[in-house]
Amino acid sequence: MNHVLIGISGGIAAYKVCEVVSSLAKRGIEVRVILTRSAAEFVTPLTFATLSRQPAYTDADFWQPTNGRPLHIELAEWANVLLLAPVTANTLAKLAYGMADNLLTNTVLASDCPILFAPAMNTTMWLQPTVQENWHKLLKDSRYTAIAPTNGILACDAVGTGRMAEPETILEYIESFLFTNGKQDLKGKKILVNAGGTREFIDPVRFIGNPSTGKQGIAIAQAALHRGASVTLVLASDIPVNPNLQMHTIRVRTSKEMHEAMSLGFPLADITIAAAAVGDVRSQFQSDRKLPKSELPLNLELEYIPDIVADLATRKRPNQTLVGFAAQTGTEVEVLTAAQDKLERKRLDAIAANAVNSSQTGFGTDTNQATFISKNGNILSTPLCSKLELAHRLFDFLMT
Repeated sequence: MNHVLIGISGGIAAYKVCEVVSSLAKRGIEVRVILTRSAAEFVTPLTFATLSRQPAYTDADFWQPTNGRPLHIELAEWANVLLLAPVTANTLAKLAYGMADNLLTNTVLASDCPILFAPAMNTTMWLQPTVQENWHKLLKDSRYTAIAPTNGILACDAVGTGRMAEPETILEYIESFLFTNGKQDLKGKKILVNAGGTREFIDPVRFIGNPSTGKQGIAIAQAALHRGASVTLVLASDIPVNPNLQMHTIRVRTSKEMHEAMSLGFPLADITIAAAAVGDVRSQFQSDRKLPKSELPLNLELEYIPDIVADLATRKRPNQTLVGFAAQTGTEVEVLTAAQDKLERKRLDAIAANAVNSSQTGFGTDTNQATFISKNGNILSTPLCSKLELAHRLFDFLMT
């Protein structure tokens, strides 16, 4: 079973951690919570004990032995991932300088698991040079991965940077870290991902398109970000993307717009993953005004859309990796045969064969399953899993 240890400092953002604890427990992940003395003034230990179905610890428990061993040692060795949220200016300073004057900071120093930390404080406090110095000092420690504070209205009515990341964002990081053990194997890499389904317009309100939502491509971008990469996402979808994620998102609609964006980003990318469902054909007839029904052509003259991935392959340098997706229907053999053909025909480094004629792996689902095939003949089939986990499995496949 996965073990997540959550350390809570004394800030109003502590209330957000209730949702994190509850969500993890409902997923069958074992959660334990440590509260500083100040944190217990905002949310009681009883609340977290109830939500986690486990005891919640405070400094009053510090020297109470567990199985004959010090509690901070027992908790430190138990954890697979340690989340610190919210991290106040006071706790940030202690972490930066290795201080240990309470149960939480002692447990941090006694642990060797990956640590996620999410600061939260007033904007003026956050921007203080000493706080920024502590922040950057901690970022240099390979054990720590920051979930940076975001911009918005704070509890003190100020507007600016200092809001703790939302529970959904924190949960995504935890899911990634439980799978990867916090490895940052893409640090220094530039990743380019496209996602969603393009639309080829007949007039301003009618188009030829497909049901792709972009969820899998967004998950790939998130996984790359969680593993330390610099990420650009070219997205043909109306699905919202957290604006506070530290990646560059380019919104497009048509295949032409996507082709232009991908062509611009490709020369800078170390790894390009083409997960989008780009249209194959478009209407030769296009109107710049909405047509009355009576004026709509009943027989559309279609033309093929230039293949974006095949075009990128002609410009690929030896040190670049280009990966495609094959969204197919049919039997397993038919899906894999079609994917193998695309891999070779488009001169890709790898491809993910994805059956979309299933209620659990089709467009818009939260889960997925794929078979990865490399140009060297390596093949790996994934189990049915979340789209974020599948993204990590893809990166593991590419990095081996």
